[in-house]
Amino acid sequence: MTETTDEILFSREGRIGLVTLNRPQALNALNRTMCVALHRQLQDWAIDDGVEAVVVEGTGDRAFCAGGDVVGLHRDGRAGSPGWENFFHDEYRMNQAIAHYPKPYVALVDGISMGGGVGISVHAPYRVATERTLFAMPETGIGLIPDVGGTHALSRFPGEFGTWAGLTGARVKAGDCVAIGYCTHFVPSAEIPALRERLAHSHESVAEVLATFDSDPGELTLPALRDGIDYLFAENQVEDILDKLDDGDDWAREQAAIIRRMSPTSCKLTLHGLRAGEGASIEACLKLEYRMVSGIKSGHDFYEGVRAQLIDKDRSPKWSPAALADVDIAPYLVEPAWGDLTFD
Repeated sequence: MTETTDEILFSREGRIGLVTLNRPQALNALNRTMCVALHRQLQDWAIDDGVEAVVVEGTGDRAFCAGGDVVGLHRDGRAGSPGWENFFHDEYRMNQAIAHYPKPYVALVDGISMGGGVGISVHAPYRVATERTLFAMPETGIGLIPDVGGTHALSRFPGEFGTWAGLTGARVKAGDCVAIGYCTHFVPSAEIPALRERLAHSHESVAEVLATFDSDPGELTLPALRDGIDYLFAENQVEDILDKLDDGDDWAREQAAIIRRMSPTSCKLTLHGLRAGEGASIEACLKLEYRMVSGIKSGHDFYEGVRAQLIDKDRSPKWSPAALADVDIAPYLVEPAWGDLTFD
């Protein structure tokens, strides 16, 4: 069995392999060590006949996993360290392994799930939301893109929910996470321990256990916005989406204002990735994302976005280029100097 660190724990409970993200002080954010350990453990459990399913959860009462260690990436990128590309290389290969995992994989998303947390859950067949779930892919606000296979997953959300979420970084709560396609089931938080116990020891299939616990989340917000989102976000250029939003109602104009606060480069890369991801394999999406983040390493906006949002916290990033019309994404789409992402 893979040796564990105190940041990610692996154990056996009955028929399941249990993964516990254990960085509550960092909202269980992923670092490279955790990604490598999870990937290796999944490989071990895949050939262990005693493990019939994998369950992933987070420690603490706030987060499932709030993303990756972007402050660490900021440091590595500024220093020109290969730690940047090495992190994404290992994380993306782990995401791909989850997407093709040969056994049932259940993510108990009981709390905040952003960025990297979405990457270790959304590609799995079973994703459980609770009333505490908060989903977001907020990368355009820090000069990054919705990666970790986000261009694959978001492009498969119903209608244009994924485009809306990817461009605006919208925060989606509870049962609405099922409505937009992020989660597959809703279970009250108080029932998660019982669900975990049943998954570990029941003779029923994972699907049957989850169906037993699946609950009505109550009144939802986003289904009523579906038609409008599908119309407003169906364009293939960010400028065209903004034109439609500007001509819309108060909600639409609010979305336009949000997008205009984001990195123009990130918005253009995000929309390109989402459209390219439609019908593409998870491998093709991750390869393109790897090219994009490799280009971002030598750019401006990621460092400025992390500075403004997470380091100085002045919330006033100065993007460059500052206008969508001045953004050229072509340099972000080529093979990086250190090579494309590959899969064994």
